[in-house]
Amino acid sequence: MFRRWSDARSTWDIEARDAVDFVLGNHFTKEESSALQSVGQADFVIDRVYAAVDKLKSLLTAQPARFNAIGREDSDNKLANVWKTVLEYVWDISKGDSVFKQVVHDYAVTGLGYMYVYMDPESDYGRGEIKYTHIDPFRVYVDPASRDRFFSDAAGMILSTFLTKEQLLDLYPELEEVIDDIEVGTSTLYGEDYPTSNLKNTQNVITPAEAKNLDNKVNQKYQILDRFYKVRVPFYRIFDLSQGNEKIVDQETLDNLMQDPEVLEALEMGMIEITDIMQTRIQQCSTIGNILLFERTLNTDIYPLVPFANIWTNTPYPKSDVNKVKDSQRLLNKLFSLTLSHAQSSAGLKLLIPEGSVDSVSQLEKDWANPNAVIEYNPEFGEPHFPQPAPLASEFYYLIDRIEKYIDLNFGIPELLQGFKDQAPESVRGTMLLSEMGESRGKSKLRDIETSLAQVGQVIYNLSKEHYKFEKTFKIVQPNNDLTEFTVNNRMYDDKTSELMSIQNDLTLGQHDIRIISGSTLPSNKVAEYNMYLEAYKLNLVDDVEVLKKSEIFDKEGVLQRKSQISQLKSYVAQLEDQVKNLKGDLQTSEREAVNARKRVETEKFKTQLGDVLQQSKVKQAGKTLQLTQAIDNIKSENEGNNK
Repeated sequence: MFRRWSDARSTWDIEARDAVDFVLGNHFTKEESSALQSVGQADFVIDRVYAAVDKLKSLLTAQPARFNAIGREDSDNKLANVWKTVLEYVWDISKGDSVFKQVVHDYAVTGLGYMYVYMDPESDYGRGEIKYTHIDPFRVYVDPASRDRFFSDAAGMILSTFLTKEQLLDLYPELEEVIDDIEVGTSTLYGEDYPTSNLKNTQNVITPAEAKNLDNKVNQKYQILDRFYKVRVPFYRIFDLSQGNEKIVDQETLDNLMQDPEVLEALEMGMIEITDIMQTRIQQCSTIGNILLFERTLNTDIYPLVPFANIWTNTPYPKSDVNKVKDSQRLLNKLFSLTLSHAQSSAGLKLLIPEGSVDSVSQLEKDWANPNAVIEYNPEFGEPHFPQPAPLASEFYYLIDRIEKYIDLNFGIPELLQGFKDQAPESVRGTMLLSEMGESRGKSKLRDIETSLAQVGQVIYNLSKEHYKFEKTFKIVQPNNDLTEFTVNNRMYDDKTSELMSIQNDLTLGQHDIRIISGSTLPSNKVAEYNMYLEAYKLNLVDDVEVLKKSEIFDKEGVLQRKSQISQLKSYVAQLEDQVKNLKGDLQTSEREAVNARKRVETEKFKTQLGDVLQQSKVKQAGKTLQLTQAIDNIKSENEGNNK
């Protein structure tokens, strides 16, 4: 099977290896280089492809890729956060940013990149970790009958690994006694999956194809073949009629349940129904020669070798951007070679002399190169003549510029995205709009990459359910000076114990109600994005925290923390000001009441004094009235006495 699948992709191997050579600067075969030199033209390379690949990689990996788990409904949010933590943890311990960049490099150059999800048994002091890594696409052999972009319909995939004797014994010490008996074919002599180059190694580049012969003492390598294929595994759906609960278990769990007398009794009484179902899982079989190393069933229905296909051709042999522009790069080299040849002809003009006019033609060639030489000739045979070369047409140089733009166009990186301002509009807004339109090709490629990343996340999710069944603390490494969920909400942690306890028994089985997606890695215009958020903040559409996230301020969390402390102090000062105002009001009220009380006292005193005066006045008035009455009575008595 390995030989059949290897032979089926031989054409793809040649094209992919040529693309690798083009990126490394080797563009000519030995025959082409000799042919150019024979006509006086240089095999000089103007490498536009390397710059295009490097720019494409920088665009697609401008931001770190991050997995995210989203709950399908509100009740699943905490469970989604648990799996988001696991996915971020696996990304960090696997050096995800570096691995992803190498995968994108293979995606752009060979047309096919691979991420391999596996379990590292030595990590975490023997408890193991789920990790993933980059796999060279030349090491993976796929069923040629596959027609799915992610090879999900393939009958299998084979991962080939060549190791020296020392490497093999370091990985499998138990093979030391039988290593000499391992059957190794002649094809594995100096074995390597990396194909041999068909081009001249002008740049003296060392690839695995050249490095395999550097150690003279290594005369044999051992090939490990890991075959991944689909199998059907039995599962059982147990339905409890009394409580209305349903649970899915594997064969081992069912055997343990059948040993419980209560379960057997409930089964006989018809309170429990058991239905067997078959599910697809991936089987891994690892061999070396005629020795079976191990065989195990992976708890996933997706191949752990996840492909990143570039220009998909409905086969496992996609094409790359480099393959699309190889002919353009060859034409560009030819045009520059002609330009150099024309410049050389203009600097050293051809000399036509009549036959017999000079004694030595070879001496004339040496003297002709010396600008101060004195050359003798016989004028009887005729005058020497040197023809002027015709100037190159302006269309020639325009063609060079068009080819360079065509290469950039195929990669989806117009000159505006490379910082060139020749054709940029005068306004900032116009430049940003053109830049956004220029990224549309990159966004199309990113959608395919994001789908493959989501596949990687799904495999990690499936394998983690089976592996992380023990108590473990996940420490998530946050980017420097980035705003975290906990800092924004002024929380140190979020208790998810109840969610973990609820899935503890079913962590290894079933599909939880969440979706796994990957974030965008394309670059963003930070100035335009910041201005947009700033305008939204001025319109009270967002808060200042969102604006701070989009700024270039280094210590964002520190600023937010200090801003939070300042806000707390302002709130405290406002409370104190309110208390002072209240106290001032109370003081003014008490002062007014005191003044009123004093006024009332003075009034009462005045009333008392006025009453005394009035009383005295009344007494005096009464006394005078009495005196007047007596006087009147006396006068009346006198008058009556006189009358008598």
